[in-house]
Amino acid sequence: MKKWNWREGERPYRRQGGGHRHGWYRGNHQRSTQDEQWSGHNDAGPSFRAHQRRHENQSASSSSSSSSSSSSTSSSSSSSAAPELPGFYFDPEKNRYFRLLPGHNNCNPLTREQLQEKEREKQRNKMLAEDEKPRKKAPRTGLNTSLLLQKRHLGLLPENSYCRLVHEVKVSAMRRHKLEIQSTDSSNPNTDNFRLIVGDSACERVFTVNDVSHGGCKYGIMNFSSSSRGSLSVEMCDNLYFTNRKVNSICWASVNYPDSHVLLCLVGVADTPGCVSLLPASLFSNSNPDQPGMLCSFKISSAWSCAWCLNPQFDKTFSTGLSRRVIIKDAETGRTQTYSTGSDVLAQQFALRVPVLFNGCRSGEIFSIDLRQRGRRDQSWKASRFHQESAITSVRVLQDENYLLAADMLGQIKLWDVRVTKPVQEYKGHYNEHAYLPIHVNEPEGLLLAVGQDCYTRLWSLKDGHLLRTIPSPHPAANDLIPSVVFSSKLGGCRGLPGLLMAVKHDLYYFPYNTDYQEGGGEQQAGF
Repeated sequence: MKKWNWREGERPYRRQGGGHRHGWYRGNHQRSTQDEQWSGHNDAGPSFRAHQRRHENQSASSSSSSSSSSSSTSSSSSSSAAPELPGFYFDPEKNRYFRLLPGHNNCNPLTREQLQEKEREKQRNKMLAEDEKPRKKAPRTGLNTSLLLQKRHLGLLPENSYCRLVHEVKVSAMRRHKLEIQSTDSSNPNTDNFRLIVGDSACERVFTVNDVSHGGCKYGIMNFSSSSRGSLSVEMCDNLYFTNRKVNSICWASVNYPDSHVLLCLVGVADTPGCVSLLPASLFSNSNPDQPGMLCSFKISSAWSCAWCLNPQFDKTFSTGLSRRVIIKDAETGRTQTYSTGSDVLAQQFALRVPVLFNGCRSGEIFSIDLRQRGRRDQSWKASRFHQESAITSVRVLQDENYLLAADMLGQIKLWDVRVTKPVQEYKGHYNEHAYLPIHVNEPEGLLLAVGQDCYTRLWSLKDGHLLRTIPSPHPAANDLIPSVVFSSKLGGCRGLPGLLMAVKHDLYYFPYNTDYQEGGGEQQAGF
């Protein structure tokens, strides 16, 4: 029976002559058999080299020059056009097929998941090497600082457009620098992975949550300041709090003054119930004041999200999103209003100018509650409602409160016009399948940031949805090592430095606007 060669229209070499039957040439048959036996050793599949050698034998009958060119051409084209065989994968580096093993009963099984992970890690290392280069690709074609400055001087570019485009150029040129965290206890370095970081409104302080190896988590506050030399320094407070419960959500609360407290959603475990805690930020201060301020805790089970209201009419009010419920509570009087919903409320944020709370649900529904209409018992208290295709993980109200950003577990990020309940912009490239991931908006710079489940940090233009930058994680991707980020034009306060903070594993990184940024020096000691 004749064997088929995978190249279309090609047949194995036959020797025709007197006294010989038509059939396989003996030398080729033996060589093919040896190749197939060798490729089958150690669970390897059919060898691609055998096909290549047969092709070279065929070409040997032509002139030496045409043989050389045809051999190189077929070798390069065959690597890219290797057919996909069920149960095998083709390795272009080794130029051969290997068998995919379905189980894990072998010593070194090859699975499709392992191959995909290897390819992702290869791509990450490639992008890290590109990020280390001093000159990076412009976020838009032909966009650079000198050209923008020239257009600005000629009056061809409005001031707001000039500022926005300059920020786009700056974020595309940011380079990674590792920050050393100062601490009073330098003998106890941090070995616990960062899980979440949230900056206050001035970005002078960042609330941190770290997973603890023996279970539970610890949380505290990092203080940032910029030195006269233009470097960023970090000091970790020495009053860390430990809990055996998981922190689901965090937001800063303005009880006595802006960002005076921190609101935490803690999930219950075993016999310990869940709760929402309102903690004074001064509790974590290294000065240990005698009067920390209001400290209260509310027992609430299954709290997914929380938000603090900054509207002057309800400036002591906060909300929590629960399983099929929304609770709005006054922190001073304890007055509580409960709203029943059809799905778990995973994301919340209050508008500023009007006391309206926006909620994102597991069902994909987004709805708002007007706090001035608390008395309504039916579904009419939903001021507006619209849907996305999957569970909502984050909602952000823009300064123009007619617009709302929402992200879901399909990786979709959409800008909604609340008045007509329709999306007006979509930001493509975000990756999420099932993780609870926030999005970050910086309107003065016109930027939108999000960290995907693939551990890549992406930055978009808020105006037109253009993807400006994709930053790989410094550590290999894993579901428990997704970076947490904070972006600000004034890290460290009103005279701070612009850039991006990234916390991943137990390390803290800074991506500054300044390409000539010099790190603080060797006097900083790692701590925690």
